[in-house]
Amino acid sequence: MSTTKASHGQWSSRFGFILAATGSAVGLGNIWKFPYMTGVSGGSAFVLTYLLCIALIGVPILVMEWLIGRRAQKNPIQAMEHVALQEGRSRHWKWLGLVGILGAFLILSFYSVIGGWALDYLFRTGSGTFQGMNGEQTGAVFNGFLGDAGSLLLWHTVFMGLTMAIVAMGVTGGLERASRIMMPGLVLVLLILVGYGVTTGAAGRAAEFLFTPNWSAINGQVVLAALGHAFFTLSLGMGIMTAYGAYLGQNVNLLGTARTVVLLDTTIALMAGMAIFPLVFSHHLEPSAGPGLIFVTLPIAFGNMTGGTVLGALFFILLSFAALTSSMSLLEPVVALLEEKTPLGRKSATLVAGSVIWLLGVASLLSFNHWSDIQIMGNNIFDFLDKLTSKFMLPLTGLGIIIFAGWFMNQDSIRRELGLEGPGYTVWRIVSRFVAPLAVIAVFISLLLG
Repeated sequence: MSTTKASHGQWSSRFGFILAATGSAVGLGNIWKFPYMTGVSGGSAFVLTYLLCIALIGVPILVMEWLIGRRAQKNPIQAMEHVALQEGRSRHWKWLGLVGILGAFLILSFYSVIGGWALDYLFRTGSGTFQGMNGEQTGAVFNGFLGDAGSLLLWHTVFMGLTMAIVAMGVTGGLERASRIMMPGLVLVLLILVGYGVTTGAAGRAAEFLFTPNWSAINGQVVLAALGHAFFTLSLGMGIMTAYGAYLGQNVNLLGTARTVVLLDTTIALMAGMAIFPLVFSHHLEPSAGPGLIFVTLPIAFGNMTGGTVLGALFFILLSFAALTSSMSLLEPVVALLEEKTPLGRKSATLVAGSVIWLLGVASLLSFNHWSDIQIMGNNIFDFLDKLTSKFMLPLTGLGIIIFAGWFMNQDSIRRELGLEGPGYTVWRIVSRFVAPLAVIAVFISLLLG
C-alpha cells in the first residue's frame, strides 16, 4: 500500500506566493554579493548582462519548476515521477527531484550557521560592541567568534529553531504569513538605510560605483559570473520552486509571476548596494571585501558613526530577515517529502528534518574550530558542503530540469499552459531547448575549472 498522502496546502493568493518566492530568492548573497559583483564588474553593464542571463536561463528553469510542481501537486521527487509518467517517459526522472531535495538539505545545514552569524551580530551591533573599533579589531572579533564553538552552536540552534517554527505552521500559516511580515519589513529597513546613505554625502559615489556602465569590464568570466548568479539567486535546482509550485492554483500566470519575482529580487539587491556602499565610501573602507564586507568592514562604519548602533542593528535585522526567508524555503522540500511519504504530520516532519539538518550544521560550525583539521578533498566540512552543492548538485539538477522540459515534455501542452503563441512560443522553444541548457553547461564547466 502506498504511503503517499493527499495533496498539501495552497497559497491563499498570487501576492502571497510572489512574496514567498521572492523571499526565497532574496538571501544573504543578494545583500552583499550581488551589489559587490555589480560594482567591480561593470556597473549597470553587468546588471544588464545579468538580466539577460536571467531571461535566458533563470526564468525558463524557474517557470518549469513551478509548472512541474503545479501539475503534480506533490513533493519534488514524486512531482518529477508523476509528470514523467504523464508524458510517457521513464519514472527514473524522479531521481532529479531527489538530488534537488538533497541539495536543499545540505545547503541549509551550513546556511543556518551563517544565519546564526547574522543574529549574533544583530545583538553585538545593537549593544555597541563595535564602537570606536578599527579593521584589525573588528577582524579579531569575527575570528574570535568563529573560534568559539559554544557561541556558534547557540546561534545556529536559535536560527534553525526559528526556521522550523515557521515551516511547522504550514503553507499559509507559516511560509506565507512569515513572508508577508518579513518581506515588507526587509524593504522598509532597506529604505531607511538607503535614506541614511543619502545623508552621508557618498550616495553619488555609490550610485556611480553601481550604475555607471563600463562595457570594457564585461568579459567571458564576468558573463559566466552573471550566469552563475542568475541561476543561484532564484533558488533553482534545489526542489524549492517545484515544492512551491505544488501549492499553486491553475489561475496563476507563471511567466508573468516569474517576471515579477525577478524584478523584485533584482531591485532589492540593488537597493542593498545603495544602503551598503555609501557607508563604505563615506568611511574610506574597501568595497571589494567580499564576505568580510558584512562581518568585518561594515562594523567599522557602524562603530564610528553617529547613530551607528541603531543603524547597525537595523542592517543585521535586514540580513536576518533575508536569511530566514531563504532558510524556510530550503527546509520546505524536505518537510514536504516526509509529510507525504511517511506517517508523520507537518509538525513532526519539520522536527525530524530540522533536527537532522541541525546536527549536520554542528559539523559545519565545528570546522571553524575544534574540527578545523578535518579535511575532505582539501576542504573543511563547511567549504566541502558549499562546493559540493554549488558546483555539482545545483547546476546538474537545473540542467536536468531544462533538458526534461525542452526535450521530453509535450511542447503543445507547455505552450497552452504558459499562454504562448507565435513568435513568443518560438523564442521559448529556442531558449528552453538550446540556449538555457548550453548556458548551464557553460556555468558548470566554469565552476569546475574555477
